[in-house]
Amino acid sequence: QVQLVESGGGLVQAGGSLRLSCAVSEGTLRTEVIGWFRRSPRKEREFVAAVGGYGKITYADSVKGRFSISRDDSKSTVDLQMNSLEPEDTAVYYCAAREPYFMDIMTTSPGYAYWGQGTQVTVSS
Repeated sequence: QVQLVESGGGLVQAGGSLRLSCAVSEGTLRTEVIGWFRRSPRKEREFVAAVGGYGKITYADSVKGRFSISRDDSKSTVDLQMNSLEPEDTAVYYCAAREPYFMDIMTTSPGYAYWGQGTQVTVSS
């Protein structure tokens, strides 16, 4: 069983930065694919970024060049550094994990079996 706990959300002005962290508690098998999704009142849950097997990383087009995902196995965390934030980035951000035997990144939420509770990010204009 994989457990995920997000932290680091908050209120920031447009152009500012926030760093989200996902603490990953795993069973006996390593969980290779960890991703970040977000959901806002005007949008369905959408893919943001993920790190997968062999260190592969994928970003949504809307965040490329602004967001950076990183994994620290010594701390069992997957962080999302968000720079140049825009009001459109306002959402609840969720950390998600695929089953341990998957290596490939999925950009749709049904591909992820485990989810955190979410953390609110609000970007003011």
